[in-house]
Amino acid sequence: MSTQNIKALDALEEAHKIAFAPFIFQAVVSLRKLGIFDLIFEKRKKGGITIDAIADTLELSVYGVGVLLEIAESSQIVEQNELGQFKLTTIGYFLAYNETVNVNINFANEVCYKGMFHLDEAIKTGKPEGLKELGNWKTIYEGLSQLTPLQQKSWFEFDHHYSDDIFGEALKIVFQKERKSMLDIGANTGKFTIQCCKHNETVNMTMVDLPGQLNVALKNIENEGFQNRVKGHQIDWLSENPKLPTGADTFWLCQFLDCFSKEEILKVLKTCVEVMDENAELIIVETFTDRQRFDNAKFILEATSLYFTALANGNSKMYKANEFIEIADQAGLKLNDDIALGEYHTLFTFSKKG
Repeated sequence: MSTQNIKALDALEEAHKIAFAPFIFQAVVSLRKLGIFDLIFEKRKKGGITIDAIADTLELSVYGVGVLLEIAESSQIVEQNELGQFKLTTIGYFLAYNETVNVNINFANEVCYKGMFHLDEAIKTGKPEGLKELGNWKTIYEGLSQLTPLQQKSWFEFDHHYSDDIFGEALKIVFQKERKSMLDIGANTGKFTIQCCKHNETVNMTMVDLPGQLNVALKNIENEGFQNRVKGHQIDWLSENPKLPTGADTFWLCQFLDCFSKEEILKVLKTCVEVMDENAELIIVETFTDRQRFDNAKFILEATSLYFTALANGNSKMYKANEFIEIADQAGLKLNDDIALGEYHTLFTFSKKG
């Protein structure tokens, strides 16, 4: 239904919900942290639980539990029966127990919430003005290894949640061809490199990343016993003249290029092309906004773009598929394969133009 056809009263109600969205969000965070959601869910078969019983069980004030449940009821997160007992609605259940929603809430609260206050500044300057709420770095990637344990946990769970599930399917596609030497560009914690080593007994991997992430990834590689087949290559893509090692037959870039502006993506791909031979293959895996079957997936990606703007680097976003294809063409790459991967992802394979 077109938003133009919404009744004025309904539109006003939605506008008020947006105006107080931060209040509702923090109420949900509190309901989760204080154990109120869990307790309500536990009592579902008994018809629910009253505010007094919740307060007594969790050693909280009736007042505190009351103000949280009042806004939650108005927001259709909980519902109350004639006996004053509360139960979770379907929305409340998802907020409490859906894995994707859980990852998104933790990421939003622990990593993004304070920094998003500076979004307008970031729009004006093109810099991640909200990052100062986390630390003194030019981009968040420089500081990942220095975030608090809870911030790190929330950041990496968010990052991995939207990539780990497709690794198995991707590996089957990738290793349909012989791979002797692969560059894992933007290796993060080394998860994909480890999966490659487990999937194929002969492939040699080079993880490419900033020093902080690379040190963490190399420790994970050592813990898995693959140090004889894996090495690291430090790089700062924002430096004047980044260089990659030669000799790789495969370049793997998964959920990496969305961390850069279009100009920077072109720079990354040109750097790859410089060291590619005619038989090498470059593989890009991304979640494109125009390749999503469901509106909520597109919404999550567009919200993630605001994280990039305010906190990550100030100039990147989640892109449309054709934008990447055009940039790759400018970099000297020819598109060979366009494959839907899992529920959200697209896998592109490119070769160097002749």
